[in-house]
Amino acid sequence: MKKASGIISIFIILTIILVTFGGCKKKENTVKYLTGVFPDSVYNMTGLNTIYDDYNSDILLVENKSPIIFSSNRQSKGGQFDLVQGVINYSFDKNTGTFKLSSSITNDQLYSSLISKAITTGNDFGPYSMYSLTDGYNYLFLASQNANAQLDIFYLKYLPQFGTTIPSVSGPYPATLLNSNFDDAYVSFDVSEDSVYFSSNRGGNFDIMLVKKSSSATTDGWMNQNFTTAVTIDSLNTTADEKCPFLFRNIIVFASNRPGGLGGYDIYYSVYKKGQWSTPVNMGPKVNSSSDEFRPVLGSDANFSNLFMVFSSDKPGGSGGFDLYFTSFKNL
Repeated sequence: MKKASGIISIFIILTIILVTFGGCKKKENTVKYLTGVFPDSVYNMTGLNTIYDDYNSDILLVENKSPIIFSSNRQSKGGQFDLVQGVINYSFDKNTGTFKLSSSITNDQLYSSLISKAITTGNDFGPYSMYSLTDGYNYLFLASQNANAQLDIFYLKYLPQFGTTIPSVSGPYPATLLNSNFDDAYVSFDVSEDSVYFSSNRGGNFDIMLVKKSSSATTDGWMNQNFTTAVTIDSLNTTADEKCPFLFRNIIVFASNRPGGLGGYDIYYSVYKKGQWSTPVNMGPKVNSSSDEFRPVLGSDANFSNLFMVFSSDKPGGSGGFDLYFTSFKNL
């Protein structure tokens, strides 16, 4: 009997072990994507667009959303262009690979303060924001019409926002370093902030131009210097128009109506290698059309493996006029 009792005890123990460790099947790991992926699809940001012209955007990444400031003539019903604010929200499901995008008009107090200061009685184009490593200020650049209806570059500045306190915004101030008697617009700085790119028609047609920093001046001190002759970047320009340069790391994207495109203005990109810009590449029919594609802006998110791009186009099928679009951009 003792032997039978022992066998029964062993059987019971083995049963408990099997139930405890063998009965709980290990769940499969359903995470298929380590990082998010911005899809190749081109999304019309219907939450931002109207039947009027909505373009010339600037973006600032804030964890799964991007506040956006752009130019629109909605308030004048097709007349004057002013700055408008909104936000782009996106998400990526790492299990299913589903990407979701939405956009809407906002009324952020800081941006409202910036826009109220920036808006002029003429057209206001090409907003561009940056944080200055040399003086600790945030800057908003834009191009506004002067008394002669020509575009000049202006800037506003403010200290970074902490808590709920809205920082004081000063400006707009003219960027005397860059402004000529012609149209000057679309400022963009390189990563080190010691070179500024912009477009101007001072040479007859619009070209992408460059001014390098020659001193340790703060950003506003640099922009306030006397007018400096800019360098025309031959590897990027043609006898046609090149506009809206935007730099991101070692990449520059811009709009051009040069021969060989799909029609109107197309978006091109170039990569900075071994001290020079590579031959510009047309982004092809995924982005470009027989209509005008304009003002490309690149952005990134640490949770995504590639970049994204916001641009504007007046191609058919939109809300009307120029619309803002969202798509991916590969790492280069």
